[in-house]
Amino acid sequence: MTSEPDSPVARGITLICIGVFAISINDMLIKMLSGGYPLHQIVFTRTAIGVIFSAIMLQREGGIALLRTNRPGLHVLRGLTIVAANMTFFASLAVLPLGLTTALFFVGPLFITLFSFLFLGEKVGPLRLGAIVFGFMGVIVMQEPWTSGSVYGPPWLFALPVIAAALYAAMAVMTRALGVKSSAAALTIYNQLMFLVVSSLFFLILGDGKADPGPDAPSLHFLLRAWIWPATQDWPFFVLTGLCNGIIAYCITAAYRMAPSASIAPFEYIGLPLAIFWGWLIFAEWPTPAIWAGCAMILGAGLFVFLRERQKGKVILPKRPGSHVP
Repeated sequence: MTSEPDSPVARGITLICIGVFAISINDMLIKMLSGGYPLHQIVFTRTAIGVIFSAIMLQREGGIALLRTNRPGLHVLRGLTIVAANMTFFASLAVLPLGLTTALFFVGPLFITLFSFLFLGEKVGPLRLGAIVFGFMGVIVMQEPWTSGSVYGPPWLFALPVIAAALYAAMAVMTRALGVKSSAAALTIYNQLMFLVVSSLFFLILGDGKADPGPDAPSLHFLLRAWIWPATQDWPFFVLTGLCNGIIAYCITAAYRMAPSASIAPFEYIGLPLAIFWGWLIFAEWPTPAIWAGCAMILGAGLFVFLRERQKGKVILPKRPGSHVP
């Protein structure tokens, strides 16, 4: 399908590519900072910076009046879902390779199709159900069950990005419900307010590190260690995560509001080669053969489901609207 350079589809594709590139930078930076700072501190700082960018975009779209809503409960629920998904995903970054974590997250489209079958009563044929099973088998392949155990740790670590993907799939339904009457900037502001509230509560309750189990539990250690004032050399990374936060949240949400998701969703898959590239360049990570095989199974299943959905004229809901985002 072709589109004019200034068409909504072309603008949506451009925005989704910018957003996914910013996601890859954001994830890389958070993994870099995970060795010295707690997750809730990173989230609070990046959101506080990102909300400035979002406020500027809100003003450009029409001002504070756009924040008025008759569905505040759904905004809050959507925001909490995004917070939980991000916290779960980022906790896995402290332990798992960047490319592996991103690949596992791409089971999101499979969850969307599965949820529509289980909870919305939509008809899903045997081919798509088979693709879902095949994709989830890719998660198992990555764990190398035929060996004594994965070099990356126990199986529950692999579950963290998968849980994050399931939460995003649930959140996608709420995004479509709200997107008709809410601007991209307004949706972004609501998300970021929830991140600020939750990360502030973490600081007030657990910011002294009293619940930190120590480095022997790296994911929990990342989540619960004590706040510290950032070193001077780390401030540019914090600022850059904040800028990425605002760019991601606005670009992803705006893209899915202005163009059919069937036209732009496949472009989110460029996030995997980007994650593998940053993992290799910054952290000297390179996927094992089992991870390559699992990646192929997950992405192949996701693309097959996408093509079947498109063939049947159904709308694929966004996987990461406003994601990492904030």
